[in-house]
Amino acid sequence: MMSRSYTNLLDLAAGNFAALGPAGVGRRRSGSLGMKRMSRVMTVPGTLSELDDEDDDQAATSSVASDVPSSFVCERLIVVANQLPVVARRRADGRGWTFSWDDDSLLLRLRDGVPDEMEVLFIGSLRADVPACEQDEVSQTLIDGFRCAPVFLPAGLYDRFYQNFCKGYLWPLFHYMLPFASALPTAASGDGRFDRGAWEAYVLANKYFFEKVVEVINPEDDYVWVHDYHLMALPTFLRRRFNRLRIGFFLHSPFPSSEIYRSLPVREEILRTLLNCDLIGFHTFDYARHFLSCCSRMLGIEYQSKRGYIGLDYFGRTVGIKIMPVGIHMGQLQSVLRSAEKERRVTELRQQFEGKAVLLGVDDMDIFKGINLKLLAFENMLRMHPKWQGRAVLVQIANPARGKGKDLEAIRAEIWESTERINREFGRSCYSPVIFIDRSVPSAERLAYYTVAECVVVTAVRDGMNLIPYEYIVCREGIPVSESAPEVSGPKKSMLVLSEFIGCSPSLSGAIRVNPWNIEATAEALNEAISMSEREKQLRHEKHYRYVSTHDVAYWSKSFVQDLERACKDHFRKPCWGIGLGFGFRVVALDPHFTKLNLDSIIMSYERSTSRAIFLDYDGTLVPQSSINKNPSEELVRIINTLCSDRNNTVFIVSGRGKGSLDKMFTSCPKLGIAAEHGYFLRWTRDEEWKTTAQISDFGWMQMAQPVMNLYTEATDGSYIESKETALVWHHQDADQGFGSSQAKEMLDHLESVLANEPVSVKSGQFIVEVKPQGVSKGLIAEKILTSMKEKLQQADFVLCIGDDRSDEDMFENIADVMKRSIVAPKTPLFACTVGQKPSKARFYLDDTFEVVSMLSSLADVSETDPVAELEDDLATSVSSIEISEELVKLSNLRIEGS
Repeated sequence: MMSRSYTNLLDLAAGNFAALGPAGVGRRRSGSLGMKRMSRVMTVPGTLSELDDEDDDQAATSSVASDVPSSFVCERLIVVANQLPVVARRRADGRGWTFSWDDDSLLLRLRDGVPDEMEVLFIGSLRADVPACEQDEVSQTLIDGFRCAPVFLPAGLYDRFYQNFCKGYLWPLFHYMLPFASALPTAASGDGRFDRGAWEAYVLANKYFFEKVVEVINPEDDYVWVHDYHLMALPTFLRRRFNRLRIGFFLHSPFPSSEIYRSLPVREEILRTLLNCDLIGFHTFDYARHFLSCCSRMLGIEYQSKRGYIGLDYFGRTVGIKIMPVGIHMGQLQSVLRSAEKERRVTELRQQFEGKAVLLGVDDMDIFKGINLKLLAFENMLRMHPKWQGRAVLVQIANPARGKGKDLEAIRAEIWESTERINREFGRSCYSPVIFIDRSVPSAERLAYYTVAECVVVTAVRDGMNLIPYEYIVCREGIPVSESAPEVSGPKKSMLVLSEFIGCSPSLSGAIRVNPWNIEATAEALNEAISMSEREKQLRHEKHYRYVSTHDVAYWSKSFVQDLERACKDHFRKPCWGIGLGFGFRVVALDPHFTKLNLDSIIMSYERSTSRAIFLDYDGTLVPQSSINKNPSEELVRIINTLCSDRNNTVFIVSGRGKGSLDKMFTSCPKLGIAAEHGYFLRWTRDEEWKTTAQISDFGWMQMAQPVMNLYTEATDGSYIESKETALVWHHQDADQGFGSSQAKEMLDHLESVLANEPVSVKSGQFIVEVKPQGVSKGLIAEKILTSMKEKLQQADFVLCIGDDRSDEDMFENIADVMKRSIVAPKTPLFACTVGQKPSKARFYLDDTFEVVSMLSSLADVSETDPVAELEDDLATSVSSIEISEELVKLSNLRIEGS
């Protein structure tokens, strides 16, 4: 029975929306409009009408479009977001619509960083309810005049997708708010807990966006840039349809720590869909670090940093991690600064606040912006520093709320209560210490407030980026000086008091950073900001302006597109294919020379050969690493004994385990060769004595390594030390994954430092750190066994080597080199095979231990039914019978002669 832990993407792609209720039933009419309205280059044969839901599965699994050369060569950037950067207004007469660009939209401004030759196409929803009968005309107008392709979601679906799941569940969770109570008033529905129906609506809404992308996409040439948490399911839809599509994603909200994120019931589904992108962007390193930690702790994927780039290896694809805070659009701000309306408002405000120190707050009305904490800190400053009473004014602009719920009403009431209390206690005639503006403020008026403010205060308890400080700095700098209009005003200065929990805080090092929950410390920061010397304010402003003016939105988008192009280059050089169902779908990309071991091919080579060498690792190769019972099964023992019974085979278990452990596990395999402790101990059969393969007598280094390893064992719960005759191994598989990995790296450095002058090697493996003598490795012992076979006139003409760990890479490397030194017969087929699809020196791979055992079983079946071997046995038996008969005749003749 298929698990219902998440919505199956195959069901959604097939149009099975019954579980979604009425919201999922109302299909939009615009599906067939793609061909009528939008030009699209055909990359697959057939008609390009609406994506037929039944055919969607076939297209997704075959991904034919990604392998057909495109006839369109111009690159294009398709920007997909929840909302288009367009404002739609109904005409006054009610007949039709008027459209204009949304000047405040970040998406609109990112075009400045895109190369001139690259077209930008926007896909998103409209902030307007367009009737179904008008959607065709609206779509045509937007695609022709604005290069925007609108997505029309049914009203019921939109509410469940946006209000219930995005704003009601994901948004609070990503801002570190857990739904402890069932009636937590976060969602529009009044229930902040996870709702399976809302999640299914979220996935379905993402499918609507996917269908719109498919209508316009050129998969071989286009880049797709997906924005924010509303569309985190979209990459999997796209990747299932187009294996090689270039996909980038940028998260504009915080990403929570793993302890918060792991409470999400669909946590793995979201991580895996994001990993179907080529590049994932975050505003700060903290957000990226949390994402990487989640991938490590929940998926077991570790990241690597190479030449300044962070990447996650995900089934052969390197998913890039981009850390780049977004910037503002300098040109737009400066054009508003030049406007007459702004100048008029500045004059009015300067008259209004003459002789006053103006502190400014500009925030959205929501529970995370910390507006009331700001008011409490300002109240505390007036009380602790009476000199500012009558002189300091806090102007707080509250933009309209984007969400709904009782919590917003409660926070608004609390803010008004604090405002009235402060004004009542400290207010005078012609002086109100707090001016609260609870409405939408036009750009010109907002920039006028920036211009007159001595300090901007942001006390959000959690915020993705927050560009208010950037805008303030540019406004305080004013319009750039020109020769025709020389600047006559004095030095530019500004001050910032910023919460340490917002994304822009790390980039503004001259700001006074505060913990907004600490009311007293924030109050002192406000006092410090407006009391600071003019020279200090000027120096801080200059430092901030240099950064803000050079790291604008064009710099951000240009950097992201360049890194997306770089991240995708490597993927086009590798063969790839898609596997998996639902959100478990992923694209496997492998080196052209790294292929899955073909059973027919190896059986054919096995049958033709007469002297075979088979080297098998044990843990992770013949039994799973996660298995509690590590003893070989009866079936595995039978397979090994069958292979060993074939006189043409030399079979060895080559393991890092101790000889006692291996001897006990394989006591029922009399003809099996064992190389224990990476080959330091060797025996060819069970009845032979163990021999050492290296002349090492000094193990004094163990007395140096043991105390170091004991130190880390005591500090790492769940870890332990395995003492072998020649090596020490520290295991941390049962420890906390993140802490264990961190301790392993630290231990590795510590041991390398302590044992720098000792004849040992210190290596890390899968959940282990091992110290062993130099000159002992699986690669060397495999070479010695092959050399010994040659000396016995049994030169190998078939070599099979299987392993899963880093220690097995030495074996793969040496096996690849034996042909050049004539250790094996000419044209010997060499099958070096790793377990799992991962970078390896092996040329072949098998997916897991089950496939390894299955392949060995097939080889054993060949040995059992080998007609040549049976004939040899019959001949040997016949020869033995003839010899015995001849001896009996001789004995009889002697007896006759004696008598």
